[in-house]
Amino acid sequence: MSEALNIVKDPTLTYNQELIALAKLGENSDDTIVFSDEYYKAKEAGALCDLGEGKMPYRPRYICPDYDLLFEKGCDFLGLEPPKDLLEAVNALEIFYRHVPSVTTFPVYLGDLDKLLEPFVLKEDRDFAKKVLRLFLLQIDKVLTDSFVHADIGPEDSVTGRLLLELTEEMQLAIPNLTLKYDPEKTSDDFALACVRCMLKSAKPSFANHRMFVKEWGENYAIASCYNGLLKAGGGFTLPRLRLYECSLTAKDVDDFLERELPRYIDLQLEYMDKKVKFCVEEASFFKANFLVTEGFVKQENFTGMFGVVGLAECVNHLLGIEDKKKGFGMNKEATDLGLRIMDVIDKRVSEHVAPYCDATGHRYRLHAQVGIDTDGMDDSPGTRIPIFAEPTMLEQLETNEKFHPYFPTGTGDIFKFEETYEKTPEAILPIIKGSLSRGLRYFSGYLENCDVVRVTGYLVKKSEIEKLKAKKQSLNNVTVFGKGAQEGAHALDRRIQRHEDSTGQ
Repeated sequence: MSEALNIVKDPTLTYNQELIALAKLGENSDDTIVFSDEYYKAKEAGALCDLGEGKMPYRPRYICPDYDLLFEKGCDFLGLEPPKDLLEAVNALEIFYRHVPSVTTFPVYLGDLDKLLEPFVLKEDRDFAKKVLRLFLLQIDKVLTDSFVHADIGPEDSVTGRLLLELTEEMQLAIPNLTLKYDPEKTSDDFALACVRCMLKSAKPSFANHRMFVKEWGENYAIASCYNGLLKAGGGFTLPRLRLYECSLTAKDVDDFLERELPRYIDLQLEYMDKKVKFCVEEASFFKANFLVTEGFVKQENFTGMFGVVGLAECVNHLLGIEDKKKGFGMNKEATDLGLRIMDVIDKRVSEHVAPYCDATGHRYRLHAQVGIDTDGMDDSPGTRIPIFAEPTMLEQLETNEKFHPYFPTGTGDIFKFEETYEKTPEAILPIIKGSLSRGLRYFSGYLENCDVVRVTGYLVKKSEIEKLKAKKQSLNNVTVFGKGAQEGAHALDRRIQRHEDSTGQ
């Protein structure tokens, strides 16, 4: 009971945050799913991490409903009819969102908002449509209080897309996260530049490699949560992660790690995933009774498992005895090549494993470069990123990123903090994004150094809200506490400032 008491006494938690924490405490009191002793030992040692999923998976971790279906037929369970105008459309979405669960209790995918709302926006006066969308975004920020809430736009230009960009820049809200599905053949340079300008001032939208995602998932994909690629009308059953640095600590040398220790840890994580997925499908009520399933908004066969990794840089540097991170992964060919060898081992072993209930991905789990959590500190850089304080110039960093991003269909990305002069020259950034995506970069994010809204590892927070927490005041955004921890422990807001000279020659 001391843990429950600590929650209700914490002055930095809002009522809803207390409610979520208490629910998670209750969920974690159950031991129905039993794993091997070796798994528990690896988890205790920090090599394996369940990312706060809890012991009782009573719903999938990430859910991406088919919102087109909502607009086509309405929803019987919620008593919603197909919307006929813009007010009815945003009202239907606001109601529906409140009933879409996830690991955070909030929806992690709000739909392709420009495509969903464009037919209704075009029927309205522009000023009226903008006012309705302003209230819609304000409702999302104040009710869906979690920065893993995510919406998509693009790849085509649209009136609704433009209005959402204008409002994002004007309102400076951390919620929702936002991604542009970018394809130079479908996205005009003018619209892409509008997205760059908005990104610099508000840390969103990010740029997703639309061609890459379509090749892996088909047209019917969503970018959800931080930067997670998943199927619409589906989602992700589970997302645990290997903490690769901690995995490397039990290895005698590089060969021992690649041939014995790494495969052992991979198998333990696969054991965890299999049992979680089977319980969610076979025992929990979600896929049997939830209206999202019974009315066809999601389908079990469209879900997959996400095999996460974190801390590749520190793992490589440890195995090679490199103490100076500026001379290690991303800056040292031997180290970077070892990183590729490690990813090849992970990719091969995971792809050979037959995963239960993952019909849409050929009964295989898909890899995910996990962004890290607030307690990681400096030992586990997000996914395959070059560590903070060791970053080379932007072009050198992108050259490394392009080698690793193709491994991760369910998401990876990198973040760049730009000096203020870029606000006047956003056109200098677009060719960099366009060139990098053409060479294999999956996801690009950025913001100006003086932004209040900043991208921490994949999610967004306000620096002003972090200061509230430091002063023992409450923050409405659930993930501000993560941002505070990532700032203090991993220096996640201290990434290298990209200056104009860094892009010379692109």
